Amino acid sequence: MSGENIVNALAGLLIVTSLLVIETKKPSLSAILYSVQSLVLVGIFLTLAISMQATPLYIWAFTALITKVILVPLILYKSLAKVGNPDQPQAVLSPSMSLLIAAIIIGVAFAVVTPFHLQAIIKLKPALAVSIAHFFLGLLCILSQRNIFKQMLGYCLMENGSHLTLAMMAYNAPETVEIGILTDAIFAVIIMAVIGIRIFKTANTLDTDKLTLLKG
Repeated sequence: MSGENIVNALAGLLIVTSLLVIETKKPSLSAILYSVQSLVLVGIFLTLAISMQATPLYIWAFTALITKVILVPLILYKSLAKVGNPDQPQAVLSPSMSLLIAAIIIGVAFAVVTPFHLQAIIKLKPALAVSIAHFFLGLLCILSQRNIFKQMLGYCLMENGSHLTLAMMAYNAPETVEIGILTDAIFAVIIMAVIGIRIFKTANTLDTDKLTLLKG
């Protein structure tokens, strides 16, 4: 199996894990599934590094392993431990409706990349479509979930999608770009986790629909 086929196959696993992250009721389990997804992303980076002979992607894979596979899920898991196990608010959309919207997003993403004729990604169109769809699946998670920590995971999914797009189309970017992206992601998650904990301690809920104290 060629490197491009492996990348495309692994990209399909990203979609599966994204849907699991969105639909899993327990945020702590979603955080673990996000870690699994990020490990798949590391595998894509390594495959791209070998098939494209792109040395910077080895550094991308290592930094993604440390930050996405280990640090971000650990931060989320520790934060969830601090709020205990409160009642989980229901999602705005039913699972069937969420899956339908996800299927539409994926279909549109594939339609968008079909006309692309860039030589560097001509054999990676399925993976590119997945990376674009992945970004909007993260947005779907943010819009359809009422749990603060599930919305944080939606942001993480969006970041994984944009990260994969960048890896395929700008893999020769300086290492400082990669470090900057991952550093921003880590600090964003830390800030959102702190805010989520403070909100829970103040309002005793993680349901964003109940955060109406500042209205009016």
